[in-house]
Amino acid sequence: MLEIISLVLGPVSTNCYLIADPDSGDAVVIDPAWDGQIILAEAQKRGWMIGQLWYTHAHFDHFGGAAEIARVLNPLPMVALHPLDHDLWQLKGGAPLFGIHIDPGPEPTVDLAHGQILRLGNIEFEVLHTPGHTPGHVVYYCPKESVLFSGDLIFQGGVGRTDLPGGDWEALVESIRKQVYSLPEDTRILSGHGEETRVGEEKCNNPFVRA
Repeated sequence: MLEIISLVLGPVSTNCYLIADPDSGDAVVIDPAWDGQIILAEAQKRGWMIGQLWYTHAHFDHFGGAAEIARVLNPLPMVALHPLDHDLWQLKGGAPLFGIHIDPGPEPTVDLAHGQILRLGNIEFEVLHTPGHTPGHVVYYCPKESVLFSGDLIFQGGVGRTDLPGGDWEALVESIRKQVYSLPEDTRILSGHGEETRVGEEKCNNPFVRA
């Protein structure tokens, strides 16, 4: 069974998810938002080994803790990002525009693609390309555990902003309807900000995108 530790980190209260296959002790950090030492400490006290960093997109508040994590780990973790967000990553996720300095950490080594399968121990995740918030935004869906890590695509009662460079409202709406609302209604949605929700709840109640 997948274990999930949720941490709210950084200057804009970003949700970081430390997930693990407890049978193998293998762990992944989805969006290592900030405060890498906090993420590392949570893994260490459980005896988990972080081997991968998966980014939903390349805004700075979703990978600001990567460098601190990578400095401690040997070998370096695998870093996964969709190629359409590589340019944004190289610009430090837009941090300088907000007067924030970050070390972006290790360069992404895995180019994500729609339909790609990622593995954590014996648990599989499907990568779904969901542009709109950024061109290369992705979400991670685990059918076995009925959970979707949605980044900044959709929130409880909200959606990701599209007024930043690369944002596209029409693409965001299409991504939500095709890639999120098509999932089973009891699927948990763990977002990049805010509280947990479910697909069925958002289909009925999200004021921005209705099914």
